[in-house]
Amino acid sequence: MAFANAQVSDLLATTIAARSKKLADNLEHNNALLMKLRQRGNVRPVSGGTHIMEEIMYDDGDDSSGSYSGYDVIDITPDSPISAAEYDFKQYARAVTISGLEIIQNAGREQMIDLLAGRVQAAETRLRNAVSAGLYGDGTGNGGKDITGLQAAISGTPNSGTYGGIDRATWAFWRNQLISCTSDVGAAMSPSTILSGMNKLALATARGTDRTDLIVADNEAFDYYQSALQAIQRVTNDSGQGLAGAGFTSLKYHGAGANADVIFDGGIGGNMPAKTMHFINTNYLFFRPHRQRNFVALGNDRQSVNQDAVVRLIGWAGNLTTSGAQFQGILVDS
Repeated sequence: MAFANAQVSDLLATTIAARSKKLADNLEHNNALLMKLRQRGNVRPVSGGTHIMEEIMYDDGDDSSGSYSGYDVIDITPDSPISAAEYDFKQYARAVTISGLEIIQNAGREQMIDLLAGRVQAAETRLRNAVSAGLYGDGTGNGGKDITGLQAAISGTPNSGTYGGIDRATWAFWRNQLISCTSDVGAAMSPSTILSGMNKLALATARGTDRTDLIVADNEAFDYYQSALQAIQRVTNDSGQGLAGAGFTSLKYHGAGANADVIFDGGIGGNMPAKTMHFINTNYLFFRPHRQRNFVALGNDRQSVNQDAVVRLIGWAGNLTTSGAQFQGILVDS
């Protein structure tokens, strides 16, 4: 069993190490949101600390700025409307296991490499899918251990709750925008109402040159938008460099000054609520993995005390963060 005790450990560690960077890259291409953030340079690793911090400048109600004449007294009361949102580190892991029986059955080096490579690939696929799913969740899954994803960052109830350590009921600047087709357009979401709802939300999330550049839709919302476009036969051409070229079902939205990709994130295993679109300004949204936990092996092999098996963990830690909640929006049915 010398092969099992020494070389298996070395091969397992080497295989994981060789694939860890590839896994991080594949995750970004497996998720249209992360792909867009990467293109923007918004995948920003963090080195440490008790929380992940996003500095923000906000309107604290100070109105001392203004005109004056001659020797008027100028208000010099200090004002520093700069703070930070705080996000917890969320941790994910997946085990790669191999039993003593499998070790002796695959005793040749080439056989062992093939077995371990397959196990590592399966483990990283499942880990990638778990992290991707968390990015579209609200952070309450698994007892609050999941990533604080889009459903928290772009809430269907933006006037309440605490996000990033900031109470949305108190601070209006920290509330995302919300448009309801039923309430704000006058009828339930459908091919005949969705464009009006999208235009209203694009205007609501705009400030100066800041505009929505990514729209994520579930099955029904994407189908409504697609049906609305088919009437005017709007067709987009993708050179292979954009979201459609990367394998995502993608359309374009041009309205209210916005030029955004509209991507489909429903289908099998979709994580979005029904009849929903998230309007995202990726300038203010960040994927923040920890530098030392970005899909790497966690420690050494773990030998079971009462089983003939070896386990090694692949892990990730970090979160999805926002520095400008008011520039994000959600379009809902009602």
